[in-house]
Amino acid sequence: MNGIDENIKLLQILHGLIGDWEHEVVEFKRATNSFSQHDIGKYFSAISNEANLKGLQSGWLVFGVDNDTRKIVGTDYRNTKGLNTLKHEIAQNATAGITFIDIFEVYDGNDRVVMFKVPAAVTSTPTAWKGFCYGRDGESLVALSQEEQDRIRRQTHREWSNQIVQGASLKHLDYEAIQKAREGYKQKHNNEQINEEIDRMNDEEFLIKLKLLVNGNLTNAAIILLGNTDYDNLLTVSVSAMWRLHGASNKRKDYEEFRVPYIMLADKMYTKFRNLNYRYMPDQSTLDTKITLQYNEDLLKELMYNCIAHMDYTQGGRIYVDEFEDEVIISNPGSFIPGDVRKVLKRGYNAPYYRNPLLAEVMMKINLIDSAQWGILKVYNTLRDRYFPLPDYDLSVPNQVSVTVYGKELDQNYTKLLFSRSDLDIDTIFLIDRVQKKLPLEKEQYKQLRQLGIIEGKIPNVYISLSVAEIVDSRAQYTKNKAMDDQYYEDLIISYLQQFGSAKKSDLLDLLSSKLSDVLDAKQKDNKVRSLLRALQKKEMIKRTEENKRIGAWQLTQPD
Repeated sequence: MNGIDENIKLLQILHGLIGDWEHEVVEFKRATNSFSQHDIGKYFSAISNEANLKGLQSGWLVFGVDNDTRKIVGTDYRNTKGLNTLKHEIAQNATAGITFIDIFEVYDGNDRVVMFKVPAAVTSTPTAWKGFCYGRDGESLVALSQEEQDRIRRQTHREWSNQIVQGASLKHLDYEAIQKAREGYKQKHNNEQINEEIDRMNDEEFLIKLKLLVNGNLTNAAIILLGNTDYDNLLTVSVSAMWRLHGASNKRKDYEEFRVPYIMLADKMYTKFRNLNYRYMPDQSTLDTKITLQYNEDLLKELMYNCIAHMDYTQGGRIYVDEFEDEVIISNPGSFIPGDVRKVLKRGYNAPYYRNPLLAEVMMKINLIDSAQWGILKVYNTLRDRYFPLPDYDLSVPNQVSVTVYGKELDQNYTKLLFSRSDLDIDTIFLIDRVQKKLPLEKEQYKQLRQLGIIEGKIPNVYISLSVAEIVDSRAQYTKNKAMDDQYYEDLIISYLQQFGSAKKSDLLDLLSSKLSDVLDAKQKDNKVRSLLRALQKKEMIKRTEENKRIGAWQLTQPD
């Protein structure tokens, strides 16, 4: 759909809302050029809760329409970039980090209207703004009554993964997948008595123990994890995953589609990765090169298992794993329930709920995931220990989660810092990682990093301090103090003269001063340059342009 078609479609929705709307789930505001973020948050909470109570999937907050006359008046409220920022601002203070499904800029002639699509409160969880639940009484903004809050909380999740698959039986499962589940269960529990118990069970008894078989019926989770590929059509939704290899200019070079059983998915998909050797120097003091694979195998599998456990299967979308030259992007359908990845990194974090409780529980039991922490903290710690950039979670596309994993260092100073400062917590490293990626921080976060002596520059143009190299230890200072051999400096002089034709001694001193040993003072550096020039003159490689040493310069004896 092109931009014109989309605008026409949105205008139809807008005029439909103006002509006939439910007061509690649609709110119009003139908001000609400004509107309080706090008030937006209150309306977000109220409309979200009212939409849930009315059995709707969403409601609307509309800027640029007069609420009394229902006439379109237009609004200058924020630009496109500012609207995208607002989504993040709302997520910071709303329950479970939820935010607008989308924000649309619509044009009726020259009048711009901003339409905020508000999601209904999730099942059994009222939407609060800064800890307070709002509702509507007609067009008035009020506190959500206790009775209404209780009504939402009494709702039960319709859990997809534990629903029965009609007509499915043990013959529709993959034998090797069941055996892998058995081995995973024994590895997870690591108990000889439990191992013997599992070995005595037949497949039916084992599946009952995992709750994948209920009263003789297989669940969706059973087909997802252990299903035979030929029978995935028994599911009411399409389930697949795809690996894609991208070359230069994003040109797709190869791809492969994978289907159930998903217990095998991460192992099969990992074999497709090139995963080349990567060389870098985290310890600048020794100048030793570290050779490692671009991507940690356990890390990639952890992310793929997280996709399996937490994606929204009701959308019928694919898991995509896109491999580029220096990064991998993994994405799956479904909103990010924590709302903000930093919440998951906090000590003692507990997820508000799981999208697929049975599936997540079984994957934990058979040693595929750590359901207690969603595996995200494990991923961050793995990359920190490798001194690599942290992953980027992209939540900008509604009902989709994408994570980018980097296969190389982005900023050598970041690598040096992580190597030298093992005392930094993951939250601080998260902020430093944003600095190296030129991503914005809040003022208090900038202040926090400045106090640690980690960043330099002025907001927003800050960077990781170059002095971080001096933090490592005395060996680093030794490397800095140690002079290069004379041949290195002579080559620099020759190269300079080839480029510029001639140079005074002062020019060459400026060239070499920062490269000479730190233990030399200004006079000693001057003497060192004079000595290098005499040596090159003696080798008949350079000569003076004038006999007068005071005004003369140096040039090559053979310019060609």
